[in-house]
Amino acid sequence: MKHDSYVMPDVQSIREAFAEASSFLAGHGLTEPQRSSQLLLEHVLGLSGAAYYMALADPFPLARKAEWEALVTRRAAGEPVQYITGEQEFYGRAFEVTPDVLIPRPETELLVEAILKYGAELWPDGMVAADGCTLDMTAGDRGGTMRGEAAPEAGGDEQGQAAGGEVGVVRGEAAPEDMAAADEAAAHSPAGRIAARRESGAGAAGAARPLTAVDIGAGSGAISVTLAAEAPAWRVCAGDISPGALAVARRNAQRHGTAVDLRLGDLLEPFAGLETDILVSNPPYIPGGDIAGLQREVRDHEPRTALDGGGDGLDPYRRMMEQLPLLPAPPRLVGFELGQGQAEQVAGLLRAAGHWDEIITIDDLAGIPRHVLGIARRGRT
Repeated sequence: MKHDSYVMPDVQSIREAFAEASSFLAGHGLTEPQRSSQLLLEHVLGLSGAAYYMALADPFPLARKAEWEALVTRRAAGEPVQYITGEQEFYGRAFEVTPDVLIPRPETELLVEAILKYGAELWPDGMVAADGCTLDMTAGDRGGTMRGEAAPEAGGDEQGQAAGGEVGVVRGEAAPEDMAAADEAAAHSPAGRIAARRESGAGAAGAARPLTAVDIGAGSGAISVTLAAEAPAWRVCAGDISPGALAVARRNAQRHGTAVDLRLGDLLEPFAGLETDILVSNPPYIPGGDIAGLQREVRDHEPRTALDGGGDGLDPYRRMMEQLPLLPAPPRLVGFELGQGQAEQVAGLLRAAGHWDEIITIDDLAGIPRHVLGIARRGRT
């Protein structure tokens, strides 16, 4: 379908530019045309919040006219606002997004909240003893941390490399200076100091390690970067099959001052041999046959690899359950986002695995069962 290019008529104010663009977008069948117009105006003008509303009566800057027309034209053609502006807010932070990654959704914030809540219950100080139980950190290890730091690699045995997996912060993507900065941040974290004591011989049998959270399907890094920022004692890792997505996740980790261990590979394969306490994932869950019927913003612009979950949308969940033997032990906390009508089936997969004694389903804000969690309260056996 051919879309007309937008030409802004002679207007006198920013408010009039907003009204004209909203009418144009509505005429091209877009949902929430006014919201799109506001976000694009804020981007073009470099304004937000109260500053934007205070400027509505101001004359529209003619120097911005060509850019404004180009962005409205792109939106009328169905391109998501987030790809046009290059940003989406998630958990109170601005994340870079590109067509290489799925646009973070508000419902995924509920999954992050649940992982943080139950992670804090199982490991109050973010530390795990050698037997998998919780271990309190000393007062000295609690202080002086930077927001969002992640632990360094705890040891070669835990960093077993799967076929096709690569090793290094942002696997195969990070520049040397990026890796050095991540290593320095990790070295000054509580987990880094513990690891240093172990390497120097100060750690005895039964020494603690930071708990490790692994995010499968890193995308923009919304989940992994947020976990690293909100739980700085945790070691946070994330994997994706897309080098382009990992590059975006790396930039977001740097933007928010977090060190996330990013690996290129398929589902759990890059983490073979890694002691994993938390497994979290928002995998592709749209049944392949349903993709043609999605909104054009999603169908035509977001990466299909982040959408297509196979025939019934459940292939990634089944495969992750099948790949659990790659890990030294099943994670004590597992959290999955899923599609409408999939909660019972995903919960059934967790029950059938037999590793978790508590299965929880969490509704999104629309009352749709959106997340399933498995919790092993009794610890590993």
